[in-house]
Amino acid sequence: MDLGLLLVTFGTLLFAGLALDALGRMTVLPRITLMVLFGVACGPSGLDLLLIDLDHWYDIVAKLALTMIAFLLGGELSKQAMRANGRAILAVSLAVTAATMLVIGLGLIALGLPVALALLLAGVGLATDPAATSDVIKEIGARGRLPKTVLGVVAVDDAWGIIIFSILLGAVASADGSLAAGLWGGLVEVFGALLLGLIVGLPAAYASGRIAPGVPTLAEALGIVLLCAGASIYFEVSYLLTAITAGALIVNFARHHSSAFHEIEHVSWPFLILFFVLAGASVDMGAVADAGWVTAAFIALRLAGRALGGWIGGRIAGFSHRLALLSGLALTPQAGVALGMALVASEAAPEFAKTILAATVATTVFFELVGPLLTRAALRAGERLERKNAAGDSSGKQC
Repeated sequence: MDLGLLLVTFGTLLFAGLALDALGRMTVLPRITLMVLFGVACGPSGLDLLLIDLDHWYDIVAKLALTMIAFLLGGELSKQAMRANGRAILAVSLAVTAATMLVIGLGLIALGLPVALALLLAGVGLATDPAATSDVIKEIGARGRLPKTVLGVVAVDDAWGIIIFSILLGAVASADGSLAAGLWGGLVEVFGALLLGLIVGLPAAYASGRIAPGVPTLAEALGIVLLCAGASIYFEVSYLLTAITAGALIVNFARHHSSAFHEIEHVSWPFLILFFVLAGASVDMGAVADAGWVTAAFIALRLAGRALGGWIGGRIAGFSHRLALLSGLALTPQAGVALGMALVASEAAPEFAKTILAATVATTVFFELVGPLLTRAALRAGERLERKNAAGDSSGKQC
């Protein structure tokens, strides 16, 4: 690979991302959707303008960008936030995960798919895109209980998804259909990530702000993120959970915790631009076209599962009917984690590999393009609803 060509490509994509960001502010389309579409146009399925090793660099950029986002999401899990929204976060995350799995799995079985294939696709459907969800919240400046709950949910639902997907994978892959192997694999990945997060996060929480008193340096904050990403990849555990754990420890125990998150916020956007553009460029439109009716069913069932789970969890948390429904619809984006799950599932069940990969690629394209639109619409509707309810409460007290 020519280093000059690589640097020119990345520089050009960053400037293109800035232009698309500006365009997004003038239209109803989230900037993420525009960047993914731009990537599709520039990639092999479009004009094939990216003269770099796409798979190699997308993998590196995706892991770095998502680890940064996971670290920032961990910062949302402060003791104060959990006291205020912990019940809602737990209720919505568990309900959305369970409802999505059941609706997709049972729906695909009812439509005639083999049980093993339906279960594996249900497991893939549990994945969310924390980068897209958190960026939409940041882009529109959403405030209130709903966006705080959504940020908390995308920080913890990866754990539920990994455990359930591992159980389903073990049930399908094991000769006797035993769940023990799947459950053990899921627990090892989750607790391994939590342990790594502790190993990185606790010393970082103590050291934060001590190298340069009062304000952590960018090198210090980036070092935390790179340690989380590198160690979790080396030990083959979830880099998302590792970074979330480290972020949660720092926000709760560091003396100058806010500075570390500000440093990562400042540096993360260029990586996110590259991530979303390269994600679009990685799309195989041929596979999307081959996915057929399974894709349409998957999309409809996943949307139904998210809406149902959000409504159930939101009602348990004390949301109104409408706000509870909106909480599920705000959790529709899906990206790289789902594709990783699909690759693992296709190796475990090679007879279904083509269908799993084609359907996952197609649905990821849909949810990466349409998901941010749904998230933005749900959050804005939720803000209006919360303001209306607050105004009603205020007028009632005055009366």
